[in-house]
Amino acid sequence: MEKDNGLVAMDKHKKTIKAHKEASKSIAKARIPASPARAPPTIPKAAPERGPPRCFVLSGFGLNAEAELAYAFSLAGADAKIVHFSDIASGAAKLSGCEIFAIPGGWSFADEISSGRILANKLRCNFKEQFEEFASSGKPILGICNGFQTLAKLGALPNIGMSFSQEATLLTNANGRFINRWITLRPQKSVCKYFEGIDFIQCPVRHGEGQFIPKDEATLSQIEKRGLVAVKYCDESLREAQGYPDNPNGSVKNIAGICNTTGSILAMMPHPECSVLRTQFPRFTSGVSHEKNSLRLFQNIVEAAKGYI
Repeated sequence: MEKDNGLVAMDKHKKTIKAHKEASKSIAKARIPASPARAPPTIPKAAPERGPPRCFVLSGFGLNAEAELAYAFSLAGADAKIVHFSDIASGAAKLSGCEIFAIPGGWSFADEISSGRILANKLRCNFKEQFEEFASSGKPILGICNGFQTLAKLGALPNIGMSFSQEATLLTNANGRFINRWITLRPQKSVCKYFEGIDFIQCPVRHGEGQFIPKDEATLSQIEKRGLVAVKYCDESLREAQGYPDNPNGSVKNIAGICNTTGSILAMMPHPECSVLRTQFPRFTSGVSHEKNSLRLFQNIVEAAKGYI
C-alpha cells in the first residue's frame, strides 16, 4: 500500500508540473500580441535611361546630301535616321518621333520653277500640320542649301509675321553661274544659340541659286533688328566680305544663313556637314583644318534637342 501510494503521488506531481507549463504558455500567448503582417519592402524602380535625341534627315525627290548630314549629326551624338518624304506623308513615320528635323542639300525636283518651290508645296500638301506643329514646338530644325530654299518658301523663316508666309527667297547667283568652292563664315549675334562657342566656320558652297533676298527693305530691317541673321560670309581674316569670291552668290548684306524669331529654326546655304572631318579640308595635308568648329554647330543643335526628349 505504501508503494502504491508513492506511485500515485509521483504521478500527480508530474501532472501538476505539466499543467503549470501549459498554463504558462497560454498566459504568454495572451500577453504578447502577434506581430502584424508586413508587406515586402518596395524597391524603387530606376528611371528609364534617356537615349540621345532622334534626328530625322529628309530624303527623296532629288535631295542628295542626306548621308553627309546624317553622319554629321551622328558624329555630334544624335540618333540620326534618313527618312524618305513618302514615309512621313503616308504616316509610316511621324515628326513627333524625333527631336531634330533636317532638310539637306540637293536638287529636289531638278530645281524646276524655283529651287525648293515644288518640295515646299509638296510638304505643305502632305504634312503641313505636322511640320508647323513641330516648328512651333521649339524643337530644332536645320535646312542646308536646298533645305534653306525649301524652308524659306514654306515661310518657316524668318516668319516674322508668325503666319508661315514667305518673306524671303534665294535667287540665282549674282554672277549667273553655279558655284562650288570653299568659303569662310562668321557667326553673328543672334537669337539662334547654335553657333555658341564658334568664332568661324570654313566649309564648301555648291549651288546655283543661293543669293539671299528678303521681300522688301522693311523685312530686311526686321531681320537685322530682331537678331535673325545667324551667320555671314567673310574673308579668311574674318573681315566683312567685299563681294565675290568671299560672298559667292551676291547675298544682300553678306547673309549666309538666318533663323526664325525664336532661334530654333536655322537655315544656311553653305554645307558645314562637309567639314566635320579633318580630311574633308582641301589643305589638311598642310595642317590646315577647322573641323571642330563645324562639329560644334551640330553638337549645339543636339544639346538643344535634349530638352525635348
